[in-house]
Amino acid sequence: MSSKQDPPPLPEPLRVAVADAHTHLDMQDSTVAEALESAAAVGVTTVVQVGCDLKGSRWAAETAGAYENVHAAVALHPNEAPRIVHGDPDGWSRQDAREAGGEAALDEALAEIDRLAALEQVLGVGETGLDYFRTGPEGVAAQERSFRAHIEIAKRHGKALVIHDRDAHADVLRILAEEGAPERTVFHCYSGDAEMARICADAGYYLSFAGNVTFKNAQSLRDALKIAPSELILVETDAPFLTPAPYRGRPNAPYLIPVTLRAMAEVRGIGEDAMAEAIARNTARAFGY
Repeated sequence: MSSKQDPPPLPEPLRVAVADAHTHLDMQDSTVAEALESAAAVGVTTVVQVGCDLKGSRWAAETAGAYENVHAAVALHPNEAPRIVHGDPDGWSRQDAREAGGEAALDEALAEIDRLAALEQVLGVGETGLDYFRTGPEGVAAQERSFRAHIEIAKRHGKALVIHDRDAHADVLRILAEEGAPERTVFHCYSGDAEMARICADAGYYLSFAGNVTFKNAQSLRDALKIAPSELILVETDAPFLTPAPYRGRPNAPYLIPVTLRAMAEVRGIGEDAMAEAIARNTARAFGY
């Protein structure tokens, strides 16, 4: 009997190698080498390691510097910005307690992200954006200021922008339009519907689908996937989160990409090789490797 905590088994390998466009190796149980080995065994030969705070962003840059098939994205997560400014006295973010640092602390943190974004192994600035699920109205200004700063950093360094958008679609799209989005903008763990997918497609934004596209209650995601242009679709794990069905609730890892990719091919009514070829091409174009 397998328990909820057991890692899912290795899926059948893909015949066409692909990339995991968004993962958090630093939050997974295996070592980096183990994670890359199990991923490569099933045809996932490249990963984008994403930072959510200064420590994670430094780690992402270091890891990408040490492994040729790991690329880094660096940022302050939308929930990190209000924590820096206002502190976290009541533990709303479900992370460690935090002293309030004010606007100056946010400036300092953004300067460090800017420094990391200049490194050649850092191919993305993200995940940044807006998250109205966990942050209340008092945190919105800090999130927005941080998001606008990340857009500017991505453009100045010519890096991809990786968007975290939770319950904030209209404001994310508005700010991207106001600031002028970078040439390459990726909606990580795409969470909008088909109508929003059309808006993103018209703007040339990439839509990255995670394991939740396989969830029973996610028909709106599948509808979006159906109509998204084939040259703008990516696949990701967001591991250790969002493990695809039938393993929902168990730890996710890059080696589970084939499960999500096969489900995506089915939704689009194409073969898995064609799906993998498009995704491999798109991820390389989105991140510029």
